[in-house]
Amino acid sequence: MSSLEQANAQAADPDQQETQEWLDSLEAVLDREGAERAHFLIENLIDLARRSGAHIPFSPNTAYVNTIPPGLEPPHPGNMVLEERIRSYIRWNAMAMVVKANKHEPADGGSLGGHIASFASLATMIECGQNHFWHAESPEHGGDLIYFQGHSSPGMYSRAFLEGRLTEENLDWFRQEVGGKGKGLSSYPHPKLMPGFWQFSTVSMGLGPMMAIYQARFLKYLHARGLADTAERKVWVFVGDGEIDEPETLAAIGLASREKLDNLIFVVNCNLQRLDGPVRGNGKIIQELEGAFRGNGWNVLKLIWGGYWDPLFARDKEGILRRIMEETVDGEYQAYKANDGKFVREKFFGKHPKLLEMVSRMSDEDVWRLNRGGHDPHKVYAAFASAAGHKGQPSVILAKTIKGYGMGHVGQAKNPTHQQKKLDIDSVREFRDRFNIPIPDDQVDHIPYFKPAEDSPEMKYLHEHRKALGGYLPHRRQKADQSLPVPPLETFKAVLEPTAEGREISTTQAFVRVLNQILRDKELAPRVVPILVDESRTFGMEGLFRQIGIYAPEGQKYVPVDKGQVMYYREAENGQLLQEGINEAGGFSSWIAAATSYSVSNTIMIPFFIYYSMFGFQRFGDHAWAAGDMLARGFVLGGTAGRTTLNGEGLQHEDGHSHIQASLIPNCVAYDPAFAHEVAVIIRSGLQRMMHNQEDVFFYITVMNENYAQPGLKSGDEDGILRGMYKLNASKKPAKAHVQLMGSGTILREVLSAQKLLEQDWGVTSDVWSATSFTELRRNGMDVERHNLLHPTEPAQVPYVTQQLQDTQGPIIVSTDYIKAYGDMIRPFIPDGRHFKVLGTDGFGRSDFRSELRKHFEIDQHFIVLAALRSLADEGTIDIAKCAEAIAKYGIDANKANPHHA
Repeated sequence: MSSLEQANAQAADPDQQETQEWLDSLEAVLDREGAERAHFLIENLIDLARRSGAHIPFSPNTAYVNTIPPGLEPPHPGNMVLEERIRSYIRWNAMAMVVKANKHEPADGGSLGGHIASFASLATMIECGQNHFWHAESPEHGGDLIYFQGHSSPGMYSRAFLEGRLTEENLDWFRQEVGGKGKGLSSYPHPKLMPGFWQFSTVSMGLGPMMAIYQARFLKYLHARGLADTAERKVWVFVGDGEIDEPETLAAIGLASREKLDNLIFVVNCNLQRLDGPVRGNGKIIQELEGAFRGNGWNVLKLIWGGYWDPLFARDKEGILRRIMEETVDGEYQAYKANDGKFVREKFFGKHPKLLEMVSRMSDEDVWRLNRGGHDPHKVYAAFASAAGHKGQPSVILAKTIKGYGMGHVGQAKNPTHQQKKLDIDSVREFRDRFNIPIPDDQVDHIPYFKPAEDSPEMKYLHEHRKALGGYLPHRRQKADQSLPVPPLETFKAVLEPTAEGREISTTQAFVRVLNQILRDKELAPRVVPILVDESRTFGMEGLFRQIGIYAPEGQKYVPVDKGQVMYYREAENGQLLQEGINEAGGFSSWIAAATSYSVSNTIMIPFFIYYSMFGFQRFGDHAWAAGDMLARGFVLGGTAGRTTLNGEGLQHEDGHSHIQASLIPNCVAYDPAFAHEVAVIIRSGLQRMMHNQEDVFFYITVMNENYAQPGLKSGDEDGILRGMYKLNASKKPAKAHVQLMGSGTILREVLSAQKLLEQDWGVTSDVWSATSFTELRRNGMDVERHNLLHPTEPAQVPYVTQQLQDTQGPIIVSTDYIKAYGDMIRPFIPDGRHFKVLGTDGFGRSDFRSELRKHFEIDQHFIVLAALRSLADEGTIDIAKCAEAIAKYGIDANKANPHHA
């Protein structure tokens, strides 16, 4: 220490002898009674000081060193030589498949892409998990769940190749899923594309970590309710440090600690780089994340330095090395590994003369060898073992690595390395030499894959360790062993019959009645998972609080204020309802966990997630797309749906477009029912398709809060309800002026009113169709069009819409509570020569009475009448003057602003 430093230290500490006595006392406690006792004493001292008025600022950070000191590291149980060889072969094959895929660009110039650098930084940690920690599903174990970092997929394929699960041909078709004719490999983890391999969709950054937290919670839920034994199962989540900036990544870490999810382990791959540059060039991402996770109650394990640093730490008696490590920012750490040992000596150790002296007997190669924690198998094993054994808290391992580790001068720690998918032959040769891959010089140009003989020590070791852990990962179960029975439609009699005279209910109430009926079924009831986001009373579902209870892992520690009421707020350790608070993304993440339980836990569940429809697809749309990718099965219900049905809430609450968003997800089956009986038919169909037939679809159903009389189910309408349309009300004596009226949801009632006005005021008769799903009608039409295109010599098929309308008379008018694009979906399948007019709610929502809103958006009975008259006039059936008469008669303001622009 220099004289200046000594003077500064003395000025900061007026009684150094007393300080030393306290430190000696602490060292004695650590030595004799251990770290836990020392921690207890320090916490009590801090607490006493604060209660006595002392200002002791909180710091969530510890020193920039490993959490586990060398003396507490458990011995590594594996064969380090064989594991390094296996790891090197996997690295090579991962690099080879990406480089080979991009070696020859096609004439169109479009390269396939792919990533080498992410797996290069993760390989040591992935292999530690594969060899020693991660259980596959077996009779003895339900299986651990691994959320792999999406950009590391080549490494997973490379290991599966060594295991014999993939062939060279599969690797050759990396990212060529069309030309590969079923043998290609998806770019990232996509269960839809590789249904027997990938379990979770993770490459839409931020979603994997959030979904994993709710998945870990759902495993606890299943166990608490006695539906599956999940006590020994762990959820491991690999997250990039750059991914942390996605808001979803950290959005639910409070839930994880609040519910003590000790089955959850995050591994943050801190390679200090995101796609374009440093994650925190001017700061320290590991320290930042330590504060975030520790502040939220997580067990934090920092894995920063590899074992080659340990002798230097042992010699760092004055703490100079630790201080310089604290002061050095991530941008500098990135630069050190992008250069060489000489650069590190000058730029890092050169920051203090005593550090230069510390490494004076080390060569530049020795300095360069100083490794990071995420690449040291001993340190990685110690961190993994500590996290896996920790109780009472979720754990996070903050592992410092190098992006592009081993990629040499072209890729290691360089800013563009994330996009690196091509290597020149010198770089390939350098990679081979760095990892001692036994490929001769005359074959390097071809970048061949390498796989040892099956009887080699490496292959025996690889298979033996996976066999001991139950099998190979990743692996996905495609069907549950047992499917659920489905009750007959008559079970829902209460909503299938017409409402009594004077009685009115909404489709939301109809849904609740259907749900309650399912909850009375002894076989189905335990599998039902109602999921709500703080809107139970809005949807009339508060009765479920007492009936089935709200899941709370520690039960209810308080007496609810509404205890005296029949429907009081009851929480229970084995509660069935998941109440997520004001949290649509969290609610949908819970739904995904339940909707994939058939695959993840071999336990079919029946999840119902109900929420304000406007706060649905546009808010959790990325989650919904991931749900489609993960082949989720369950019911998603957009409540208080429609742009004019939720009348008093205004612009941000009124949904006129969720059905368009739902239609974008190919395996989402979407309906907009108008009546209670339609709700029952649709839900029973969903139970049959998803829970009995185990079809990989999920249902989106919009339900409304508007009460009206229900007409009941007419026998024979079931098929039309499910296919998307059926004739609800036919004119007994069609006039010359006749039209077809269609509608969905509550706007079907406006259509029925328009039917009466047309005949009463204008002598125009009509048929009314309930269009339960324009989405399903459109999909059927597209299927038929494609079939006819590809089978020109066969008799042409006819779309269902066309079949239903081709023998009818007159123009076709559609009105819904959604934007015009929704009803317009069926335009290509309208019979030739027929006028087709669509009304819809394009534009921002408003607050007002429903009648005013429907007038504003031009979808009410009067505009339906006007549209019908105009269509009849356009085809020459009536005089155009009738339209002007209707505008005057109904008080329509012809000069009002277009609602789309208003």
